[in-house]
Amino acid sequence: MRFAFVVVLLLTGVPASAATCFTPADLFRDDFSRFPPGWLSRPVGQLNGAIQEYHYLPHRGVPLGPWANSIVYLDAWVAGDEDGAPYLEQHTVNALRDLMSPLFVTGDAEWADYTVEARVRPLSLADEAGLVFRYATNRHYYLFALTGGKEARLAVRLPLEKTLRVAQWRELGRVPFAYDTTRYYRLEVENDGPRIRASVDGKLLLEAEDGELLEGKAGISANVPTRFQAFAVRQCPAARQATDTRVAAREAELERLRAANPKPVLWRKFETPGFGAGRNVRFGDLDGDGVLDMLIAQNIPRVQGDAFDHISALTAVTLEGRVLWQSGRPDPRNGLLTNDTPFQIHDIDGDGRRDVVLVRDFKLQVLEGRTGAVKRSSFMPPMPADARARPYELYSGDSIVFCSLTGPGQRDILLKDRYRNFWAYSPRLDLLWQGSDDTGHYPYPFDVDGDGFDDIFIGHSRWDRAGRRLWTLAGQLKDHVDALAVGNFSADSKAPARVYWSSSDEGFVMLDLAGRILKQVRVGHTQTAAVGQFREDVPGLEYVTTNFWKNPGIMSLFDAEGELLQQAEPIHSGSVTLPVNWRGDGQELVLLSGSVREGGMLDGRFRRVVVFPDDGHPDLTAAVLDLQGDPRDEVVLWDEARVWIYTPAGAPPRPRVYAPLRNPHYNDSNYRAHISLPHWRDAK
Repeated sequence: MRFAFVVVLLLTGVPASAATCFTPADLFRDDFSRFPPGWLSRPVGQLNGAIQEYHYLPHRGVPLGPWANSIVYLDAWVAGDEDGAPYLEQHTVNALRDLMSPLFVTGDAEWADYTVEARVRPLSLADEAGLVFRYATNRHYYLFALTGGKEARLAVRLPLEKTLRVAQWRELGRVPFAYDTTRYYRLEVENDGPRIRASVDGKLLLEAEDGELLEGKAGISANVPTRFQAFAVRQCPAARQATDTRVAAREAELERLRAANPKPVLWRKFETPGFGAGRNVRFGDLDGDGVLDMLIAQNIPRVQGDAFDHISALTAVTLEGRVLWQSGRPDPRNGLLTNDTPFQIHDIDGDGRRDVVLVRDFKLQVLEGRTGAVKRSSFMPPMPADARARPYELYSGDSIVFCSLTGPGQRDILLKDRYRNFWAYSPRLDLLWQGSDDTGHYPYPFDVDGDGFDDIFIGHSRWDRAGRRLWTLAGQLKDHVDALAVGNFSADSKAPARVYWSSSDEGFVMLDLAGRILKQVRVGHTQTAAVGQFREDVPGLEYVTTNFWKNPGIMSLFDAEGELLQQAEPIHSGSVTLPVNWRGDGQELVLLSGSVREGGMLDGRFRRVVVFPDDGHPDLTAAVLDLQGDPRDEVVLWDEARVWIYTPAGAPPRPRVYAPLRNPHYNDSNYRAHISLPHWRDAK
């Protein structure tokens, strides 16, 4: 709902005390003395900020509670003291000011009808600094700021972009206001329903009415180095009571929803001393006993960034923690990564036994799943002469996808590098063909016409099984695809399949099989994605995607026709975004993370309806899969040192239980869209 607004520019200094409440009380107050002097986050070096795309970190250096760094990968905030008084400083110059701003927020989504204030000292006049309020997400909030050394500005940031990488704002007013960098200015905003009153040093400058958002968190923001002191949020007693009532109602509803969902019960746990890793694990039956095992890969980044990682050690371990075999020398320093590595578990030769297929030491290798012994190998092709970086003569690998190119059965191999080249191999490791394209992160093989052969949807393009590109939008869309899915996710079984992209800064894109864009919604840098039955009131399946770069943590839910249903920011970092068949009744949840405080499982309205027990479990990363066969999902949580596995309490529904069809285990990736298609079976 949106209200018309009227802006009043007052330059003569009318006191900002003309509110109807004369006895506001503190809702929140902080002088920032809780923070130690220095950086509040620690740069993560060679791992870079992408570590939080699909790993959970409770903080990066200094616990921030009750605050949050909304743009979590930015090391933008430092604490210090000036003339004996503590301050918080945004110390960077924001090069992406047209798209995003550093934000530091606190409070509750139910806060409303409050006054927020802080002392603000811009250290540069090149851009703006001020207060944020009615904050819903880091793409949807109000701002009152000093800008350019000469103005005060009141505006609302809108959640969707019309132009690529240009934030959409609606201006509520600007007024001339000269300021300098030598002192602090007390900025204050009063919220009373849609009414907004903004003042500096007690003088009302801007007044407006706007109903884009009426509730939300509060905080500070700056695009240039700026110091902040004495932050406070105040409410009148009636507004505080109303807020408390809304919060209590929300918490009561969450308790009801959590009581209706099975509790997580610890099923197994074991240690991974020295050989553990982050989200660099594959699942498959390596020893042939009919039970899934884990294959854990450690890696060593080389040359630059995360484009040339080398698998340094492999450890095969049962879900009881028994090591089956190791290859390479494990070292705990080599556990984390911010990319894919090329290894999978699959029966590549059709003999009924699982193999490990990987690229290591510039060779495509097939290992015996039971022992890790090399069965056969082939040197990788030469790196293209025009490669963006060419540190080696031979290609070193990024990810592996199995597909059906030479015949039905999905045992042909597609290898790709980080963003440009890919190669197709037969199960005997013979090179079939090679291609070059805007590859994105992880291809999606799909049998378009039901003949048993796959087309390859890779990046912004579609290729056939013979290595011919059928169409591409690589020149039209300006970023790469982080996750993609293809299928008929509608309620009509006869409807054609669609292509769905989480296309980075280009946002959510839905196309037909001919490559025509049917829907595009710029919700920010879409990263991970899942398809499942998350909403009982929406026909067909839903597509949920989580943002990372520039706008981390925002989740968007789309229906099968590409309509945006809902957005929220349940966490300020990325998420693995995995569908969870937790109840077995046809309604799936989304795994956010294993964190007790910030994680758990969300329903289709982004409510945290399942939480994990506070029992000391790891929460770095996670996987979801049916390990006991009932066929509800287990949740595997792990870090570099431990693995814990949770199962839903109680028995599955009878006489039928939901048993969704998922991506095959042999095509796993940190970047794949996780697909969960409806399927039922009789309960045992």
